[in-house]
Amino acid sequence: MLHPGSLCCNSSHCTWTSSHEMLRPYILKPFHIFQNVSKNTGINNIGRSLRVPPFMASQLPAATTEHQLVSTQDGSSQNTAPQPLQVAKRLEKFKTTIFTQMSSLAIKHGAINLGQGFPNFDGPEFVKEAAIQAIRDGKNQYARGYGIPDLNSAVADRFKKETGLTVDPEKEVTVTSGCTEAIAATILGLINPGDEVILFAPFYDSYEATLSMAGAKIKSVTLKPPNFSIPIDELKSIVSKNTRAILMNTPHNPTGKMFTRDELNVIASLCIEHDVLVFSDEVYDKLAFEMDHISIASLSGMYDRTVTLNSLGKTFSLTGWKIGWAVAPAHLTWGVRQAHSFLTFATSTPMQYAAATALRAPDSYYEELRRDYIAKKTILVEGLESVGFTVYPSSGTYFVVVDHTPFGLENDVAFCEYLIKEVGVVAIPTSVFYLNPEEGKNLVRFTFCKDEGTLRSAVERMKEKLLKK
Repeated sequence: MLHPGSLCCNSSHCTWTSSHEMLRPYILKPFHIFQNVSKNTGINNIGRSLRVPPFMASQLPAATTEHQLVSTQDGSSQNTAPQPLQVAKRLEKFKTTIFTQMSSLAIKHGAINLGQGFPNFDGPEFVKEAAIQAIRDGKNQYARGYGIPDLNSAVADRFKKETGLTVDPEKEVTVTSGCTEAIAATILGLINPGDEVILFAPFYDSYEATLSMAGAKIKSVTLKPPNFSIPIDELKSIVSKNTRAILMNTPHNPTGKMFTRDELNVIASLCIEHDVLVFSDEVYDKLAFEMDHISIASLSGMYDRTVTLNSLGKTFSLTGWKIGWAVAPAHLTWGVRQAHSFLTFATSTPMQYAAATALRAPDSYYEELRRDYIAKKTILVEGLESVGFTVYPSSGTYFVVVDHTPFGLENDVAFCEYLIKEVGVVAIPTSVFYLNPEEGKNLVRFTFCKDEGTLRSAVERMKEKLLKK
């Protein structure tokens, strides 16, 4: 019988004390505090409760109508009421990300972190040396807003090699601070309040948050196990003249699914028929194990309506550099660049020079990368199966989704809490990646972007301590 215990994190940024509730907001009703806000707070929507991120909740005073005594500059005292956290309505439902929470808990409990998708090994020496050389050469001031010419050209060259499409590096390539910023610039630059955007659930959590900031109307189509195939009839039923864009991700995080050519053709035909844009997140394009990656922009009639989003971090194990880019026709690039110029304006200059070097790596680099990740994937998948999980196929990315229900916990959050505290391994509950969290309550995500020793140690911990009911 498994009993999820209470968890707690004590770091330089947060202190959780009643921590079984830490992850609850992801599957239960939102946490509410300060339901009666006095007029002197300056909040216009008096009486409306505010949703408080779990990592901040324990630092706040309990909601109260009693005034507290504070000292003023002249030494006198005055009464003041506790102030509620303030956040724009468009972000009220979002809390600290699940990745931050789980990584903090991993540190607290000495757990092996197979949750957040960052490698525990370093990137290639030739790329790091290129960054060091750029710094020594004095390339340390602001870069051109949409990217240094050498990186824009390297992106365009790589895009042509992969898709067969020739793009103008000066007019159709925009360098951003990671793919997450490329996504944000694309959405904020091309989506108007009230525009309808379709997602495939489960989805990377920044999609929903950024669409909410843009005031979009979000719809989702759910990809279901075991194969996470697109439900074609459902997709056809919701794409209409009201649809502004489809935001997709292949290879797909968190499931590891790769969209097939047939699926991409259906999406393309619907977009052409209804004049719909596509925002295609392809950051895992070089981590395709069982089929070739296909960029939807390469399909007939699609380049003029597609923004292709990518980054350096996943392929070169340099996630902290935050180098991303967007490739799009000039008429769409205009909107992307307008938003980008007011988000970050420019991306780290020396890292851009190094990124240009990285993108010119020989094919042998990518072949070795795939071989290495296939070996890591095999260790994790075979280990999870031996422990008793139902493991679903993963054709790309460095993630594997499993069904945790053989172990008897009520949902994915409860299971992940138990896994961290009692077993010492971190996974990510997938319910946070759905508009309706209930759809993901049976699934959790593991990553294999760790060295083989770490993966084997995690498997051994689960074999030793994780028992079926």
